[in-house]
Parts: sequence; structure tokens; C-alpha cells
Amino acid sequence: MLNIIQKRKYFYTVSLVFCILSVIAFGMWGLNTGIDFKGGTLLEVEFSDRVPEKKNIETALAIVELKSLSIQQTGEKGLIIRYLASEESTNEKVVEKLKNLDSSVLQKRVDFVGAAVSKQLTEKAVQAVMVATIAIALFIAWSFRKVSRPVPSWQYGLGAIIALVHDIIIVIGVFSVLGKYVGTEVGVPFIAALLTILGYSINDTIVVYDRTRENLLRYGAKEGFESIVNRSLNETLTRSVNTSMTVILVLLAITVFGGESMRYFTIALLVGVIVGTYSSIYIASAMLVTNYKLLKRNS
Repeated sequence: MLNIIQKRKYFYTVSLVFCILSVIAFGMWGLNTGIDFKGGTLLEVEFSDRVPEKKNIETALAIVELKSLSIQQTGEKGLIIRYLASEESTNEKVVEKLKNLDSSVLQKRVDFVGAAVSKQLTEKAVQAVMVATIAIALFIAWSFRKVSRPVPSWQYGLGAIIALVHDIIIVIGVFSVLGKYVGTEVGVPFIAALLTILGYSINDTIVVYDRTRENLLRYGAKEGFESIVNRSLNETLTRSVNTSMTVILVLLAITVFGGESMRYFTIALLVGVIVGTYSSIYIASAMLVTNYKLLKRNS
């Protein structure tokens, strides 16, 4: 049996280092937000034949000097172009350059995302992540209400929140670095990825917590709390690693072969799954033992 819990100080140190680096990266560079959060234009066009190569489109639009340019093909003939500028003159220039590639190109729609809408979207995104995290913690505390010894049921929720915050901070830190050095932009799909990470990570954490609850009822009178938590981690370790590996392999395949539009969404999920698996095994359950030690010392 691996002594996982006994080495929790090392795991705390590793997590603390990554979290501090992530906070520093976010403080220095922030996130490179796209038009979802800054405002801009969404232009949908349709070509008479097949959509030209992406490189040819980028070359044709280079003279317009569009910021945060995003090109996404829809079907064989459709194209959705996103960029920060919202002036009608800029849109006319974009359509004009596209007509150099296909004189029959048709402008199907143009939508403007204003600054006020973007600000509201940013606030809603932050609220969604916060509400989801708090709701998860409350649900866990309620689910484990019958296991109030040797630590109160709300401690399970607290450990889960710490693990979730740990995951979100590191994912945001990674994307701060990617935004700075690769130019990666974040939009609504990034928020969706964060919420997905919350759900995946908490699922892994609950598996360990549930086994801890079972072992408390089975061995509570025979073994110490630290030993029971360590036993529970060992019993669920193979399941957690195998499940995460299957998800990671799928996300790697989508990242490589899924196209540009999905790449950074799956990268966010990939980082989140790896970090979430780590926090479920080495942080969430370890926090139960740490809190137990503190309660025992102060009692």
C-alpha cells in the first residue's frame, strides 16, 4: 500500500508552487480575451464554390490589419469570420478582399458584439464559475451529512472547494502563458471548459470521498482516520488513473486532429483533467487529514 497521505506536505508544496506561478502569470499578463469579452464583429459569408484555403483568406485579409482574427469554416461553402473591429467601413473592406478570392461571395449576416454586452458576459462567466463551485461544495456537505466523525461533513465540501480552486487557478495560469507567448485567445468555449473541468474534478473527488465514507463505517473502530483515508486513496487510485488516461487520450486525439476551432478548448480540458486528477488524489483527501489534525490539536 502506497503512503500517499503521509507525503501530503510534498504534494502541498508542488501545488502551492504551481498556483503561485499561475497567479503571477495572470497578474502580469492576464488572459488574452477574444471578441466574446472585448466586443467586435461576427461576419458570415458564403462562397459560390468551395471555401478557399485558410492561408489564402488570411493573406487576402492581412492588408485590413484585423485584430483577434478568427476564421471558421461552416460546411463546404460557408465561412464565419470574427475580429475586434466593429466599424461598417472595416466590414466593407473585409467583404471586398473576399471578393478578390470569389467575386460571387455572399454576405449572409453580420453581428456586432458591443462593449456593454461583453462586460455583462464577463460578469456572468465569473458568476457561473463561482456559483457552480459553491453549489458543488454545499451538495457534498449535504451528501456526507451522515459522516460527521471524526471530521464534520462540511469539511468534505471545503476540501473539494480547495481542490477546485487549485484546478481553476492552474488552468487560468497556463492560458495566461499561452496568451502571452502563443497569442491564444479565450472566449465562451473557455468558460465552458472551466465548468466541465469543475464537473470532472469533483466526480473524481467524490469517488475517493465515498470510499472514505465506506471505510469509516467498516474500519472506523480499528484504524486511525489518516490510515483510513490512505487506504481509500489506494483502493481508488487505479480507477482514477485509468479513467483519466482514457479521457486524456481522447482529448489528445481531438487536439491533434480536431481542427483549429476546437484546439484550445480541448487543451483547456486536457490541462484541467490532468490537474483535476492530481488534486482529487493528492489534495482534496489530504485536506481532510490536515483539518482533522488541526481539530484534534485544538480540542
